[in-house]
Amino acid sequence: MAKVSLSKSSLSQQSQQLKSYQQFLPSLDMKRKQLMGERARELAERRALEARLEALKQRVAERLPMLANEEINLDTLVQVEQVELGRENRMGTWLPTLAELRIAVRPYGYLSKPHWIEPLIDSLREALRLRLQLRLAEQRLALLDQAVRTVTQRVNLFDKVLIPRTRANIKRIRIALSDAERAAVVRSKIAKKKRAAEGLG
Repeated sequence: MAKVSLSKSSLSQQSQQLKSYQQFLPSLDMKRKQLMGERARELAERRALEARLEALKQRVAERLPMLANEEINLDTLVQVEQVELGRENRMGTWLPTLAELRIAVRPYGYLSKPHWIEPLIDSLREALRLRLQLRLAEQRLALLDQAVRTVTQRVNLFDKVLIPRTRANIKRIRIALSDAERAAVVRSKIAKKKRAAEGLG
């Protein structure tokens, strides 16, 4: 920590710094709260996606029990063909978004496959989309967590370090200036008494 000079100009500089810290802290704290709100929304979105995926699994298990038949090869029936990601700015944090998703269905013979393949393909498509959205939600949450951590560190730096340190500096400078002023008055009185004593002698 740099040594603070005990002068009036230093007092003015420290007072100015304190003022700017105190002005900046509320907006930084507001940003932290807004980021935490964004994070809470993203967490709710992730939970909703997890619930939708679980509900889809249940629905498929109930409606298509024939999937247990291992003679039917469903590997690579539905695959992700193309994914395009976008991004959006949330409170100064860039988050990935799903801009486009193309899912390819492997050609199959309509007569050689059972009648329930079509609903299964729809379910698999939806499951792929949900899994991808879930992965994106995890990334978004991780980025928001990092942003909240960074802003919280800055809030703590201002609130617990810079502002108290600057206040302590101001107090120290004021005490030193006050002591110097008193010492000057005392010296002046001593000099006056000395001159008066010399005048008498």
